[in-house]
Amino acid sequence: MPEYIRALIAILFFASLTYLYAKKALQPMLLPEEYKRWRNAWFTITLLAFLSQNFWVFIALSSLYLLYVAKSEQNKFALYFALVIIIPTISARIPNLFELNFVRVLALTIFLPYFIAFRASSDSPSFGKPLAEKFLLVFMLLNTVMMMRGTSFTDALRYGFYGVTDVFLPYFAASRAIKDFDQLKKVMIAFTLACLIASVIAMYEFTNSWLLYSSLQDALHVDWSMGRYLSRGDSIRAIASLGHSIILGFVMMVGMGFYLFLAPSIKNKFLRLAGLGLIIGGLISSLSRGPWLGTAVLLLTLVVFGRKAIKHLALLIIVIVIAVPALHWIPGGQKVINLIPFIGETDKDNVVYRQKLIDNSIIIIERYPLFGVYNPKDEPEMAEMVQGEGIIDIVNTYLAVALYNGLVGLALLLGFFSMVVITLLKKMRRITDKESEEYLCGRTLLAILMGVLVTIFTVSSIGVIPTVYWSLAGLVFSYARITGQPRASRTGQKSVERPVYSTSRLKSEV
Repeated sequence: MPEYIRALIAILFFASLTYLYAKKALQPMLLPEEYKRWRNAWFTITLLAFLSQNFWVFIALSSLYLLYVAKSEQNKFALYFALVIIIPTISARIPNLFELNFVRVLALTIFLPYFIAFRASSDSPSFGKPLAEKFLLVFMLLNTVMMMRGTSFTDALRYGFYGVTDVFLPYFAASRAIKDFDQLKKVMIAFTLACLIASVIAMYEFTNSWLLYSSLQDALHVDWSMGRYLSRGDSIRAIASLGHSIILGFVMMVGMGFYLFLAPSIKNKFLRLAGLGLIIGGLISSLSRGPWLGTAVLLLTLVVFGRKAIKHLALLIIVIVIAVPALHWIPGGQKVINLIPFIGETDKDNVVYRQKLIDNSIIIIERYPLFGVYNPKDEPEMAEMVQGEGIIDIVNTYLAVALYNGLVGLALLLGFFSMVVITLLKKMRRITDKESEEYLCGRTLLAILMGVLVTIFTVSSIGVIPTVYWSLAGLVFSYARITGQPRASRTGQKSVERPVYSTSRLKSEV
């Protein structure tokens, strides 16, 4: 039996178990039709990926299926988040055009029709009206223009297309397609459900040293640079469907934030703790220290913006002070300590590499301060940064932006996310009931965002990482719009399940 068939059987088994859990824990927060549609879509897309036997056959069939499913989906972004991490970003290029992968197909089939219908509406707010969106628009244009320095106009447009599919369409839909707080909550449920499945698979990979999705590229007959076996210490780092352990850790961090918001709605204590354990297990299985640090910042932010912040912060510090020394006396505890960045000895060279990368990158940025350089890897300072694989890994998103697009690009990026954080804080401050679900949602989005902004200091923006953080920014603006509505308009309308066709996409509420 081919490896990819054995892997498919294992993946379907673990997904089935997770959906049985979700039926009891999460489905009560969903309409039955939503739960069934997301579940059926997950299994259908996964089966198509493993059984199509050709990448382009998979792309064609999955595109047709997604167009069909999206017709009857009221909450477009929830459907997107339910599926965005289920298939690795294996890609292939259409000759003389651009590369496609499942995530781009997902954006084109779900969001492009929505964008066209939205633009056709006379009362549609134009993109770029908020200052933050001006930053985003200029940042995307700058990325495209800067590409022209070392490549053809056609290649630059190709990368501009990737910006549309990977950044603009997800952000646009996240910031505009969500109509009420109920839909926003279901977006979080959709992503959490996808994370739970990935967590179960990741824990299996970690304990059995078998990457279940690594054979998918063979099944699709496409070469892919990611999805390889990596180790940390004497353990295999899980990747699930994300292509790299760092991406898995990043996604689990975001899923952790969403789950902590949803957990109080899970009435059964055992199911609530089981879900938390699964997310933590997936995060640990990645053995990715950057996302671990980001998760710590996420939890710290939740504490600081919660009730009795000083008391809870003091308790958290006490727990850490007691727990770290106690690890020395627990079997396997020293192994855990060695994995902690700046403290442990495992892969200590990675920390040194990152420090040296910052020092050398600053020299290049000082040389090309405004708009950076087309290929910083050609600069002499980067010669000593070549790793064993013959590559230079710029494992810092902010450095990468400054190197390729200069301080102008970095200022645009930081300006955008500064406006996102400020907008969120302003909306949270206006909510008087600090125990309300709306305030807790804002607190969760803020915590996740702070975790993300710290994590991308330690990782490259590869795979779905940028798609997720641009989407999160869009969710913040949806949250701001929803909480800015009069309370009656937020609670007086109720979403209903019914087909949404191209002529009535903006009329899906009664």
